[in-house]
Amino acid sequence: MPDYALELECAGPVCGVDEAGRGPWAGPVSAAAVILDPMRIPEGLNDSKKLTAKARGALEVEIKASALAWGVAFAEVDEIAELNILHATGLAMRRAVEALAVAPAFALVDGNYAFPLPCQVRTVVKGDSLSASIAAASILAKTARDRLMIEMDAVYPGYGFASHKGYHAEIHVEALRTLGPCPIHRRGWAPIRQALAGLDRLNQD
Repeated sequence: MPDYALELECAGPVCGVDEAGRGPWAGPVSAAAVILDPMRIPEGLNDSKKLTAKARGALEVEIKASALAWGVAFAEVDEIAELNILHATGLAMRRAVEALAVAPAFALVDGNYAFPLPCQVRTVVKGDSLSASIAAASILAKTARDRLMIEMDAVYPGYGFASHKGYHAEIHVEALRTLGPCPIHRRGWAPIRQALAGLDRLNQD
């Protein structure tokens, strides 16, 4: 389980940073930054992917209530298209860190890429399984994005966004065939390009 050992190696306020939604075909990429109170670390923190939706929801409330500071931010579909997904992820992370009410001296970032952030950065491979702060950030990033994609399901019905959150799923594939892409689809992604090409062929026939 993640613990607070890596945070104790850093001088000054330290935030954990993680993202959610780098791989989906639709929707923004989200990121969160969390500065935990070492005296009030919620029990059960873990990589968000290892938790049930119910557990993530309960921990989201606890994290926001007990953390010294937290921030959540997005990079939108047009920003992903302009910057590519790697740099759009970095943009979302920077926005999340800048949204913190307490300025961190250090950021523990999940993964192996040192994004430019407004503080010192230490990358941690599999950080959401090692660092309590990164695990907390992974939970906030995922719950925020999941909630947004549920809202998008009502705005763009028929794609099943509420269930698969924009990822590959058979209902998503079928909707792309029948409805074509909607405004929140990532048009640089191969499945979306293929759907657009199929619509072009139909229009030409």
